[in-house]
Amino acid sequence: MSQTLASMTGYARIAGAVPGAAFVCEIKSVNSRGLDIRTRLSPGFDAIEGEIRQLIGKMVSRGAINCTITVERDGAGGNVVINQQALDTVLLAITSLAGRIAAPPPTLEGILGLKGVLDQRETPMTPQAEQALTTAIMDGAAQAMVDLVLARRQEGSTLAATLLQIIAEIEGLIERAARHPSRSREAVQARLRQQVAELADDITIAPERLAQEALLLATKADIREELDRLTAHVANARQLIASGGAVGRRLDFLAQEFNREANTLCSKSNAVNLTAIGLDLKAAIDQLREQVQNIE
Repeated sequence: MSQTLASMTGYARIAGAVPGAAFVCEIKSVNSRGLDIRTRLSPGFDAIEGEIRQLIGKMVSRGAINCTITVERDGAGGNVVINQQALDTVLLAITSLAGRIAAPPPTLEGILGLKGVLDQRETPMTPQAEQALTTAIMDGAAQAMVDLVLARRQEGSTLAATLLQIIAEIEGLIERAARHPSRSREAVQARLRQQVAELADDITIAPERLAQEALLLATKADIREELDRLTAHVANARQLIASGGAVGRRLDFLAQEFNREANTLCSKSNAVNLTAIGLDLKAAIDQLREQVQNIE
């Protein structure tokens, strides 16, 4: 069964809550040669990083994935306590400086305002509530990945239409090259006769020799094999796009083969107009390679 072509770019966001805490899971995906997963989790949730990575790896095969999970507990900042050790250090410093520096004594508000003297501590959750939060986060991450895959496929559909349009342009240029009159032996013979006449009016070449030279030149300039391979590449590219799935690497390789044949066609060209077609072909292939870089 065919799959939908997928892009490597996408974004998904899922927010959730359980009694005592709320969380947000954001997943972003951009182009990459392989699968590069980066995670950033709130403190205390390092234990589920491996599960998050496995989840992502099961659902996508290419792309730079950034997964961020932030958690806010209802009791965060609710309890304020004095850090006795920090306070003792501050008071000791004040005592040691007394009489050495002409300054008014610090106020209570100033001492308590020093960094580290007051600590904000979260209200602890029960083990059952912590487990419920972890389960909810994993469920949210799974849903975010479903949404990300959907977003990548939606963009992939647009990319598929663009790729097919470029491939149709390439096919049209291949047909133009195949029909170009410069490929015939008669055209080569006419050009050879004209070139000989331009070199010297008093030089004559036997018709048989002229025909032999024209045949040799036509053979060297024959682009039939290149055109046949280009036509086969067009069919293969359409088949890959129709099959969908993770075909980005195969399409990239195929685009390189397109370019190889176009280069050979240009090097064999024996007419300015045919060379122009070859250059247009190379430009279209470059567009194809650029778009293929976005495919999973």
